[in-house]
Amino acid sequence: MTTPATRQAAVTVRVFTQRFSSTPRGARLARRLALHQLDRWRVPYGSETSEVVALLVAELAANAVTHGRVPGRDFELSLAYTPSLLLRIDVSDTRGERRPVATARGALDEGGRGLMLVEALASRWSVLDRVPVGKTVRAELDLLTGCPARGVATGRTPRTQPARPPGAGA
Repeated sequence: MTTPATRQAAVTVRVFTQRFSSTPRGARLARRLALHQLDRWRVPYGSETSEVVALLVAELAANAVTHGRVPGRDFELSLAYTPSLLLRIDVSDTRGERRPVATARGALDEGGRGLMLVEALASRWSVLDRVPVGKTVRAELDLLTGCPARGVATGRTPRTQPARPPGAGA
């Protein structure tokens, strides 16, 4: 006995990748172009998703410029967007030996809060090795299951419960 084939819905993944100079100007341009690209993908300027992505890209790009800079080398921004499902932000630089760690800071410390923001805003984040040299810091937003920005881009109301890992029971 054979079972009928199950049709899988096609999933569209939109991708944007651009290299930027490892300068404060390059970091600002990365943020601006990320928002422009989201707008082209129908995630409008000023939406909650757009605002969250602006903060994430700004922090990750600033870290690449500040801590991952090698003279004469650029950093790379990559966005992967699956409408209504996932938005992935990758920022890559050439300093693989300098891996970021989110740490608590004192009230009077002037810096060091960027990754705490990333941790608070992203559904998850990680650091990946980059071949042949360097690292990629990745932040992901689950647009269906609990991203704080989910409702604006998809037209659905955001959930107030934290997202569950795939396969977790209700």
